[in-house]
Amino acid sequence: MRVSFRSSFQPAHYSSPLVIPANPGSGPPDQVPRIKSGAGWGRLGQAPGIQRTPSPREPLSVSPSRPTGGVLQERARNVRVQYKLVLEYDGTRYRGWQVQPAARTVQGAVEAALSRILNTPTRVRVGGRTDAGVHAQGQVASFRAPRSLDPARFRHSLNCVLPADVSVRDVAEVPDSFDPRYDARSRVYRYRIWNRPYPSALHARFAWHVPVPLDRAAMHEAAAVLVGAHDFSSFQGADSVERTPWRTVLRSEIARDEGFLIYDVEARSFARHMVRNVVGTLIDVGRGALSRDDFRRIFAARDRGQAGATAPPQGLFLVAVRY
Repeated sequence: MRVSFRSSFQPAHYSSPLVIPANPGSGPPDQVPRIKSGAGWGRLGQAPGIQRTPSPREPLSVSPSRPTGGVLQERARNVRVQYKLVLEYDGTRYRGWQVQPAARTVQGAVEAALSRILNTPTRVRVGGRTDAGVHAQGQVASFRAPRSLDPARFRHSLNCVLPADVSVRDVAEVPDSFDPRYDARSRVYRYRIWNRPYPSALHARFAWHVPVPLDRAAMHEAAAVLVGAHDFSSFQGADSVERTPWRTVLRSEIARDEGFLIYDVEARSFARHMVRNVVGTLIDVGRGALSRDDFRRIFAARDRGQAGATAPPQGLFLVAVRY
């Protein structure tokens, strides 16, 4: 007599698909099929690479290595993209760049516009702070947005919201590690002197009116003394709290442009009121009150009391921050 034996399961090495009961762990332990896996013997439903058919009432399980749509959306919401702004502003009505209590500042205006458009409180970092009344043609700031932005459209939106005396020239995505202050290689400042006997109604907000004749050549020679790494104690603000008065000046020169004398200076960094104190002393050289040697002596003295007066802020511009 022929006896047949029908196996209740197929070995794991068979090529045919293996169908597992909907609830393999519901019966006695000796009736639950087991296979040998890389980690040893285990229940078939727990073996790697094998899926069992779920019961109609059992929720589908998802491998933790593959995020669900909701997880991906949550991750997308948490992404912060950093952008760089190049700003231009008329500083006449502002108490400088940095936010101050109960004061109108450029930083406050920019952050208010960003927060309104992005619908979330937004702070900015800046390449160089400017004092009250000082202007900028190429100030650099950065901020982090909660989503990716179209730079051209976002620039248009910002300029629609910002006050008329603050403008965004450029918006660009930058690496998350970008720091507008510490990554800068140098800053460029320009001081404009209106050197005519009469004042200018058109340039009064953007230049210092000096009505007496000025010797440009003598001023240019004195300004060249500043190039290099030096102690600028004689030209830093009396209230300066800088860690060191040493600065490295890359360029310092004066040119005449019709009715203007233009002082351009580029340095890795600047002490507080440094440019305006230099200009005030150069004016003394230009009108003949000081010689080039006098200027050099004052510079070497490291004494703010020996230098000239501080030039007014309206003639000063932050032209560029270079990276």
